[in-house]
Amino acid sequence: MSGFGEATAVKQVDEGRYETVLDAGYGIGEAMNGGYLMAVLGRAAVDASPHAHTVSTAAGFHRVAKAGPAEVIVESRKEGRTAAASRVTLVQDGRPIVDALITTGTLDAAAEPDWAGAAPPPIPPLEECTDFRPPAGGGFADNVDMRFDRSTMGWLDGQPSGRPEVRGWFRHRDDYAIDAYSLALAVDALPPVALNLGLQGWAPTVELTWHMRAVPAPGWLAVHGTGRLLADGWFDEEVEVWDSAGRLVAQSRQIARVPRTRS
Repeated sequence: MSGFGEATAVKQVDEGRYETVLDAGYGIGEAMNGGYLMAVLGRAAVDASPHAHTVSTAAGFHRVAKAGPAEVIVESRKEGRTAAASRVTLVQDGRPIVDALITTGTLDAAAEPDWAGAAPPPIPPLEECTDFRPPAGGGFADNVDMRFDRSTMGWLDGQPSGRPEVRGWFRHRDDYAIDAYSLALAVDALPPVALNLGLQGWAPTVELTWHMRAVPAPGWLAVHGTGRLLADGWFDEEVEVWDSAGRLVAQSRQIARVPRTRS
């Protein structure tokens, strides 16, 4: 496996117990990205399951995960012909960091939708988008290649749009092919939509649920993030991920704490 594959690898050490080393290359500051953590948990869930894909993940984030050794505990709740369910816990320094309820199934890559709603407005072509990378470099931006719709990045220049939305293209910077674990990363890869409401700083995710809707085609993913409500110190974020074949392949909703400062 190349970069992302190695960074999310798990090793079984006993029934339902896995070891992993969280890779600092998927951290933002000292905190590991939540989508990256869900990809790690998803690998353990699939390894312990008779099915190939994480079709539903509901993750609660209790503490900040940091780079370094960790353990993943998989507790089976059900195994069936079409779906299996497990409680999957990331443990670091003897404390639970993330708890997730993960349902696995096997999706047909050739399946076509029986019905689908309208696609969101298209993201501008890559050459018209912003390749935003922090000046200091390192961490998440060195491993995830994102090109953002400039109309949703006004917060960078102190001119937030006033609309809770961010859109952009996503792929790995290494040669890792887009797959189910990439989708776990993609649904949590955008900057918080609350930044466009004039807020600044870290916005910790408290709970995130995401669904894999189809096996993604190779190529760039289009990631669309929106929000519905900011109130009483909390905001929500909804994300849709569309593949290069124009199919909805993942969707998510999370609840997060509002950053402490305003621009």
